[in-house]
Amino acid sequence: MAKFVLPGQTESGDQHVVCCSKHAVLLAAIDGIGHGEEAARAAKTAATILRNGIDEPILSLIENCHEKLRSTRGIVLSLASIDPVHGMMTWLGIGNVQGALIRARASKGTAQEVLLLRAGVVGAQLPSLQAAVLPVSQGDTLIFATDGVRSNFFENLSALAAPQRAADRILEHYHSGTDDALVVVARLTGIRS
Repeated sequence: MAKFVLPGQTESGDQHVVCCSKHAVLLAAIDGIGHGEEAARAAKTAATILRNGIDEPILSLIENCHEKLRSTRGIVLSLASIDPVHGMMTWLGIGNVQGALIRARASKGTAQEVLLLRAGVVGAQLPSLQAAVLPVSQGDTLIFATDGVRSNFFENLSALAAPQRAADRILEHYHSGTDDALVVVARLTGIRS
């Protein structure tokens, strides 16, 4: 994970979740609407809801976040729930937090799967929810980036780069400098084949 806090702000409105249970791995990148303390408060509330509901279906998690965030500015987010026993990932994006999956055997610069984002704001205007389900394998790499990262960050990605190094590199080369930015890079391990 790599993070950039907009100069002049005391905390970031962008938060992440990476947590595991016996049955699932949950990853999310959350962007509170706006900047500063109010954005951070909404994003932190969503992160807590997600962590506490790790074994729930992601559609239920989104609906729960939506209800609990109605009194805030709201958030946009992308999240993925991985079932390592069956090698399946369910993911969903609402707003403009980008997501990509790079297969373990990918050639440089190739994101085989890109998350379809749905317009909306969790806590204000929830779109029709439809998650995508796809198989994942040992060594695949999942990347989420908030809107403080330019969308062309997909260029020159490598399935071989260490996750922290990849997150740092994406943030260094592609953050806009005009918004909080967050990059989450996770290598999927423990997937049964």
